[in-house]
Amino acid sequence: MPPLSKEFSVDLEIKMNKKVRENLRSYSLLLPNLIFFILFSVYPVFWTLKFIFYQYGGYSVSTPKFVGFDNILRVFRDTTYWQAVKNTFVYAGGKILLTIPLAFFLAMILNTKRKGNGLFQSIIFIPTIMSAAVMGLVFYLLFNVYSGQINTYLLDLGIISRPINWLGREHAMKTLIITAVWGGVGNYMVYFLAGLQQISEEVLESARLDGANRLQMIWYVTIPMLGPILKVILMLSITAAFSDMSNVMVLTEGGPTNATMVMALYGYQFFFPISASAAVNPQYGYGAAVSFVSALIAGVVTVLYLKVSKKLDENV
Repeated sequence: MPPLSKEFSVDLEIKMNKKVRENLRSYSLLLPNLIFFILFSVYPVFWTLKFIFYQYGGYSVSTPKFVGFDNILRVFRDTTYWQAVKNTFVYAGGKILLTIPLAFFLAMILNTKRKGNGLFQSIIFIPTIMSAAVMGLVFYLLFNVYSGQINTYLLDLGIISRPINWLGREHAMKTLIITAVWGGVGNYMVYFLAGLQQISEEVLESARLDGANRLQMIWYVTIPMLGPILKVILMLSITAAFSDMSNVMVLTEGGPTNATMVMALYGYQFFFPISASAAVNPQYGYGAAVSFVSALIAGVVTVLYLKVSKKLDENV
C-alpha cells in the first residue's frame, strides 16, 4: 500500500481534530444534564433497590437487617398490593380510553383558524400545569356529598333524588378517572394539534376530490397519518397512568378500604406514611420491594405495547 501524501495526512489530521473538538463541545453541553440525571434519577433508584433485601425503618428507627428475599415473597402474599395492581389497571384503562379520544376530538375542533381557538386551547391546557393539590381540592369541593356543586345541580335538575357519595367505595374510582381526564386531556390535545398541523392540505383536498366524506377522511387519512405521534401519545399516557398517584393521594388517600389504592401510592406510603391507615412506621425494605415489582409490571405492559405497535406497523 503506497504511503499517504503529506498534504492528505495534514488534511486528515485537521478533519479529525475538528471532529474531536465538535464532539468535546457536544459532550460538554450534555455533561451537566448527565450529572444531574445520575445524581437525582439513577443514584436514588439504586439507593432504593439495595433495601429490597433488608428490613429497615429509617435512620431514626432501626439499623438495616438482612432478610434475603423475604420482602419480595411478602409482596406476592400481600392481597392489598394485588388489589392495588387491579385498581391501577382499571384507573389506567379508564383514563387512557377517555383521554385519548377526547383529546383527539378537541384537537380536530380547534385545528382551525377560527377566532378564539387560541383562547380555548389555553383554557383546556391550563389543568395540565395546575398543582395536583389545587386540582384535588377543586374536585373535592365539586364532588362533596352535601355541599358539592355536582350533587346540587343534579338534585336541582331532578336527575337524582338524594346526594351521591362520589368519593365512597362505589363511585370513588370513577371520580378519580374523571379528575385524571380533566387534568391530562389538554396535554395530549397539544400533541394531536402538532400532528394535525403537519398533515398537508393537498392530501386532504385529494381525499375530498375522491369523494371521501368527513368521517372517511378522519378514519382513512387523518388517523393513519397521525400514526407516529399517536404511538408516542399512547406510550406517554401508559407510563403516566401507571405512575400517577397525586390525584389518588389528594382525593381519597387510596380509600375507602383500599378501593382506590394504586401501585405507586401503595409503595410510596411505606417510605412516607400518608395517613393513620397507612404503614405506622416507614418500611424502606418492603417499600423498595413493592416499587420494584410495580416497576416490573409497568415495564412488562410497556414492552407488550411496543411489540403490538411494531407488529401493527409491519402489517400496514
